Amino acid sequence: MSETPLGRLYVLRHGETAWSRDGRHTSRTDLPLTGKGEEAARTAGHLILTLRGADAPPPAVWTSPRRRATETARLAGLEPSTVREDLVEWDYGAYEGRTTPEIREEVPGWTVWTHPSPGGETGAEVAARLDQVLADAGRELAGRDVVLVGHGHAGRVLIARYLGLDPSAGVGFAFDAASVTVLGHERGVPRIDLLNAPGGLVEAPPLPADRH
Repeated sequence: MSETPLGRLYVLRHGETAWSRDGRHTSRTDLPLTGKGEEAARTAGHLILTLRGADAPPPAVWTSPRRRATETARLAGLEPSTVREDLVEWDYGAYEGRTTPEIREEVPGWTVWTHPSPGGETGAEVAARLDQVLADAGRELAGRDVVLVGHGHAGRVLIARYLGLDPSAGVGFAFDAASVTVLGHERGVPRIDLLNAPGGLVEAPPLPADRH
């Protein structure tokens, strides 16, 4: 990160899908948003606009390639400048599509933070690719804001790594569907300015980008 960055990092999790609603681990499976998820994406966009200010210069917008992320970006009124594969969700391997209670029937006490996911990624592997995202974002933050549109577990790892913490520290950060987290700085030292804020904090008319 620049020693005196001008911008802030806005991290937007995708809106609700049928699997996220049901607690099913979703990485590679490319699901659309539910109706609730679409509406929440719109209100998250209003929140970002309010936080940044209507007169702020356009941010860099990077999104995961997954449909649920790109749809969220569009409905939030964001124009992605880059689609990045390294923003995808934690790969759960054999646990794709399964809930934590189902997995714990086989592996008591399992969590993604403390146990392996057979055929999937480790926390260190997720952190390595998100460290690259943060390094690239740091160069952009020297002159403007950056908006990252992505996923739940990976987003929590990103927050931890922004603060210089181990990826497992992500367990301590809530990051609900269609919520906004703002990562800023105090004299160049990374800090969390806003965590897990629901788009419903503000009310606004539909954004122009709602059109297809």
